[in-house]
Amino acid sequence: MTTSPFVKLDGVAKRWNGQLGVEAISLDIAQGSFTALLGPSGCGKSTTLRLLAGLELPDEGKIWIDGRDVTTSAASDRNLSMVFQSYALFPHLSVAENVVFGLKVRRVPKKERQEKLHRALEITGLLGLEGRRPGELSGGQRQRVALARAIVAGQRLCLMDEPLSNLDAKLRNAVRKDIKKLQRDLGITVVYVTHDQTEAMSMADTVVLMKDGHIQQVGAPEDLYSRPKNTFVAEFVGAPPMALIASHVFSGFGTDKTIGIRAENIQIVPKGQGRMQCRVSESEFLGAETLIGLDHADASGLCVLKPGLSMMAEGREIDITFDDENLHVFDAAGHRLAG
Repeated sequence: MTTSPFVKLDGVAKRWNGQLGVEAISLDIAQGSFTALLGPSGCGKSTTLRLLAGLELPDEGKIWIDGRDVTTSAASDRNLSMVFQSYALFPHLSVAENVVFGLKVRRVPKKERQEKLHRALEITGLLGLEGRRPGELSGGQRQRVALARAIVAGQRLCLMDEPLSNLDAKLRNAVRKDIKKLQRDLGITVVYVTHDQTEAMSMADTVVLMKDGHIQQVGAPEDLYSRPKNTFVAEFVGAPPMALIASHVFSGFGTDKTIGIRAENIQIVPKGQGRMQCRVSESEFLGAETLIGLDHADASGLCVLKPGLSMMAEGREIDITFDDENLHVFDAAGHRLAG
């Protein structure tokens, strides 16, 4: 027996003065899952989140949360919490006052407020900081206050809009782990907007990749990486992105297709033994490996990974090879062909 999705968007569209926001967004989100809305700036991911939150109303389509049609419901009636990029904390209130503010507005009894506050501060590692104000906290601590506020709300659905973009790289990594652990421990459903594929791939059960207001692919992170539906997905997902090569470079593929290959599937071989001859454009030492960028007239994003420190001189001619089983084939329109 199949269960109904906890969150469902069916043919949702939003436009402003005729300009596209999002179009034909259909998406099922399971209860207790972590779904990332991923894509470049302006792709429609934040608009989709705002429609789900009730901060915008759709021009077309329907939205359901927990089996209830909330398409035209106010944000306050949707039984969800939100965590924003800006933290949205009151600067004149203490950590504790910020966390329980919503509970006070809803006239939750003081004893219950204190119990929920203690648990939320314990979960987020903020015990002992109750009396501080936001200005006395680090960026990571302020974001944890915002998370604690979402926890005490006790809602089963939490929407997060680029919550880590104001943090430095090291702190981002730490808070990312915090958020994922919180989601698992509390069993809540999270819909998380980000432009950072590392965040999406490392945190989410399901990634929804968007471009120009449309969904390009929905799936587990490994599906988008290993079986991209089109060349946009192939180039957006992965670091480094998938290289794309014109099919006429090889025999057996025809002349109107694009061939994709990941850097880890490319090998440098002795002169005369490769399938392609390229020129080294750059070498980037990454610690455990070295990324070597390659130039070829009929390819984009071509590179190879070598273990450890393996710098190569810019301009050097090298031969590369790869196995057919690691190739991805796309048609003239950029859509993945079977296989």
